Amino acid sequence: MLVIQLNELMLHPLTGHHCTCTSVAGQVETYKLVLSQFDMHHLVFGLVCRYRIQSDRKVAICSVHPSEQATLQCLGCVKAKIPVAKSYHCTPKCFSDAWQHHRVLHDRAASAINENGNEEEELYGRFNSSGSGVMNASLSGSASSASLTNGSTPLYPAAVTQRSGETWFEVGHSKTYTPSADDIGHVLKFECAVVDAESKHHVGHTNTLLTSRVIPAPSPTPRRLIPVSGLDAMAPLDSDGRIASSGTFTVLSYNILSDVYATNDTYSYCPSWALSWPYRRQNLLREIVGYRADIVCLQEVQSDHYEEFFAPELDKHGYQALYKRKTNEVYNGNAHTIDGCATFFRRDRFSHVKKYEVEFNKAAQSLTDALVPNAQRKTALNRLVKDNVALIVVLEAKFSNQGADNPGKRQLLCVANTHINVHQDLKDVKLWQVLTLLKGLEKIAASADIPMLVCGDFNSVPGSAPHSLLAMGKVDQLHPDLVVDPLGILRPHSKLTHQLPLVSAYSPFARVGAGLGSDPQRRRMDATTNEPLFTNCTRDFIGTLDYIFYTADSLTVESLLELLDEESLRKDTALPSPEWSSDHIALLAEFRCKPRPRR
Repeated sequence: MLVIQLNELMLHPLTGHHCTCTSVAGQVETYKLVLSQFDMHHLVFGLVCRYRIQSDRKVAICSVHPSEQATLQCLGCVKAKIPVAKSYHCTPKCFSDAWQHHRVLHDRAASAINENGNEEEELYGRFNSSGSGVMNASLSGSASSASLTNGSTPLYPAAVTQRSGETWFEVGHSKTYTPSADDIGHVLKFECAVVDAESKHHVGHTNTLLTSRVIPAPSPTPRRLIPVSGLDAMAPLDSDGRIASSGTFTVLSYNILSDVYATNDTYSYCPSWALSWPYRRQNLLREIVGYRADIVCLQEVQSDHYEEFFAPELDKHGYQALYKRKTNEVYNGNAHTIDGCATFFRRDRFSHVKKYEVEFNKAAQSLTDALVPNAQRKTALNRLVKDNVALIVVLEAKFSNQGADNPGKRQLLCVANTHINVHQDLKDVKLWQVLTLLKGLEKIAASADIPMLVCGDFNSVPGSAPHSLLAMGKVDQLHPDLVVDPLGILRPHSKLTHQLPLVSAYSPFARVGAGLGSDPQRRRMDATTNEPLFTNCTRDFIGTLDYIFYTADSLTVESLLELLDEESLRKDTALPSPEWSSDHIALLAEFRCKPRPRR
């Protein structure tokens, strides 16, 4: 269920303020009262009622553009018993543009029919790859079908209010309301009145808010976990939805797109209601919780959103939370909206041992003090100080796969979560930040025999110098990125190395025969870099910026979350969209700790 809250609608109950907003089925809506000093003095409180307008028929909503009323229905979907909500389209062009994605629904239904021994031709012989033969019917104003009516079952409560020739049915009487499937296609009215606490009489005008027609909540196709360790079947799930293996664990890395960056100017192709934080936060939470990862690494988490939303909400799902906010030497906005890195882990799977916070600003100060002449330090700091951070967490597993040879041996795990600087003209700064992080991890590795994971948004494409350093352990001294080094912080180039045996978790998708279901994934990989074709997809850019690296001497990859294909995302132009609430996609890998030899 998706949830939004209309907390931002600060409506004074005595002003008679009227406005409209978008309402999504299955989403909690909160009506917030702002009481004046007069109200507080007289001990009044808000009374909130919700009504749904009566309609002769329910309105079908376009499956591609949920804010638009449908005029076409794909009869192939109806006959194939595909969920009826997916069969509607607002215009012929909408249906034509969406056909390549829409036909996948037909193909899946056809496969299911074949498995049951029915003849595919009976239902699908008339369809072809061009989409020109798809049957569709115009939905007239008087049209009705079983999918649009509720038969003889009473749909509305008995309470009725008639005003200005309109008939409204009361559907709620509290400060929160969750629109149901019955509300789809209808307008909701929110009424708020101030009531005297003693006399119970209304004081002043009734405050009213009207929504647009309720639209169905977007429902993206769930992403599957694909085995890559040579298994001959899909990995079994336990009752909690996780991989049924006590010796494995899953790690999620996800840049969730901070609200401060999610502007209408930048993402003008995304509907404003789908770009709003009240909508996106619930959609993101649903997605994150649905993956049921044991460890969750999030980037671009605003400090206020961490404290007020993600930490308490994920706590309800059994996660302990750790957070590192970016420094604010460059950022000049509201301190509460500074973003950072948040790491969550399941309390029933891991316990917290130690936390390290990496502030690249401090490292920049130390570097300039040691290497840069006094006259140039201000210029050097202006280039290096960018407020980026990393959060390193050492966890102890509450499970073991060490076997009888190592009874009682502690299984530690080190997880680094970072967000590297975004500016493309600061290639030297990006590489220096990654090198600084890796050198810190090397120190931890030298003090303990511990598997490592390095997760995050590195703002570096495959083949770049930062990616080469991570994946290859060094940077070729002739790499073009090294030309940009005005401060000389990358010299000598021979120092651009590390000793951690890091491997990109998604590289198994590039191997032939990696596992069942990996063929489509291989087509979504770059064969030259063994990385996904993209993890970030906007109107103006598509490419890979996010990674999960692991130490291959101590961990093996068992399964990977399937990648998304660009075609399916482009039906909404790009990310973010009503279905996916970030401009990045989530990466998730299942790992197994290798048994370590006794020393």
